[in-house]
Amino acid sequence: MKHSQKGTYGGQAVVEGVMFGGKHHMVTAIRRKDDSIEYFHMPRKQRPALQALKKIPFIRGIVAIIEASATGSQHLTFSTDRYDVDPEDDKKIESEKMSKTTLILSVAAIGVLSFLFSKFIFTLVPVFLAALTKPIFPGDVAQVLIEGLFKLILLLGYIYFISLTPMVKRVFQYHGAEHKVINAYENDLELTVENVQSASRLHYRCGSSFILFTVVIGVFIYLLVPTDPLIVRILNRLALIPVVLGVSFEVLQLTNKLRHVPVLRFLGYPGLWLQLLTTKEPDNKQVEVAIASFNELLKVEKEKEEAGNREIIV
Repeated sequence: MKHSQKGTYGGQAVVEGVMFGGKHHMVTAIRRKDDSIEYFHMPRKQRPALQALKKIPFIRGIVAIIEASATGSQHLTFSTDRYDVDPEDDKKIESEKMSKTTLILSVAAIGVLSFLFSKFIFTLVPVFLAALTKPIFPGDVAQVLIEGLFKLILLLGYIYFISLTPMVKRVFQYHGAEHKVINAYENDLELTVENVQSASRLHYRCGSSFILFTVVIGVFIYLLVPTDPLIVRILNRLALIPVVLGVSFEVLQLTNKLRHVPVLRFLGYPGLWLQLLTTKEPDNKQVEVAIASFNELLKVEKEKEEAGNREIIV
């Protein structure tokens, strides 16, 4: 494993394509209706204040989410704007528009674009549902556990049902292709379709794992604060959202570092299990798009590094 020497890369599935990001640049590649591949480039802006915050434990996770939301929305917008439809009649046009809107909302709801908004929903709804069970489970510990159970059911149910729609399934396939490319790269495999298809579609650093960690970590943190009265419970849940996000990010980073330790790699398994829902096996053409996106990123990253080295020499 030499990925630490080559750099760590992340990505995001978009409509009919994949975005990959590196140290200096981000690239999205999408498959057009005519079977061509189109690219969208976006340099990373260097913000000293932001970079400083990214070095502070528990704060860096929140900063990363906000930054990913801002940049990811631009790549998602590009992919949806370039997503071609070929309607035959007015009815089909309206159907395609509606399907496209549904797709955008569904992807955004589980992606970083609307993560904070969805976090409010998935935080508060379980609170009210758990409160309804208080006559049966009155204890604070029981209430927190019931609340966590409702949150997990809502999360898994939502992801499962939207994954059944054909268009969202395709996005999940591109999500799988993204992971396969990263896994192949980190295992020093040549990025051919055959090699990438042989790689796992699951990855420890995935945002899906992060979402699940927020549920689990939230249970432990909520045990430290009161559950009564209901208004206090609601207020402390809202106030603790940044805390839960910050701690969950650190746990995700830890599980990624420990994934090569046989006795401790199981810590990341729950997140990997969730990815069985949020990723699907891609076809070869989808893998081709993911490989093209990643190779384009590697090219521009190399050019940036070489340009920087020339400036230092001069």
